[in-house]
Amino acid sequence: MTVRMGLLNKKTDWSQEEFRRHWAEVHGPIAARLPGLRSYVQHHVVDTSQRGISYKRGPEDVDGFSELTFDDDDAMRAALASDVGSLLVEDEERFLGRLRILTIDRREVIAPDSNRKLLKRMSFLRRRTDVDEATFEREWRVEHARLVKRMPGVCGYRQNLVVGREAKKGTSCDYNALPIDGVVELWFTDTESLNAAFASSEGVRTMAHALSFIDEITTFLVDSKVLVPPQA
Repeated sequence: MTVRMGLLNKKTDWSQEEFRRHWAEVHGPIAARLPGLRSYVQHHVVDTSQRGISYKRGPEDVDGFSELTFDDDDAMRAALASDVGSLLVEDEERFLGRLRILTIDRREVIAPDSNRKLLKRMSFLRRRTDVDEATFEREWRVEHARLVKRMPGVCGYRQNLVVGREAKKGTSCDYNALPIDGVVELWFTDTESLNAAFASSEGVRTMAHALSFIDEITTFLVDSKVLVPPQA
């Protein structure tokens, strides 16, 4: 599967309410018509506080994350080249001030219960300058995942390793143009359980390990809207 994640910033003269409504009610139904689309989720940012952790925050700021899944890269390219893809671009120019794209390699560490209403936190990770890509991937995928799984109150945990970047949609860029190594998705029952998880001894150990390979963790609470459920 190919997962394409958009990092959305609204135009400055649009209010948050206008942006969210247009994205969900106008743009979303267009994207949902893309041929070959296997799933489509919008994550609307509702809070940018560094909740649960006292960690260096990066400069990244977004109003939302889009998440589109296709069978493979060819299916994704065909969808974006379709007539619907052209309509998407036309509408993006109407309400977005900036749109960047990450292609991600997804790993489900703890599957969230889709039947429960849970609090969701998404985070950008940027590795330390003395840590290479292979070391970051190994430490995050193996040791860090093991530690997070031991934290109390974690109801879901997904790792999205960045394998492709577009600082401008449609044009690949290097790491320096979009220095994000991973996107974390974490689920909790509420903010109290989130804070308690990171305050626990297991949470303290997890964040101590993060210091060994992660420079910045930039967190957002999101309200997720499923426009196209995962297709079997």
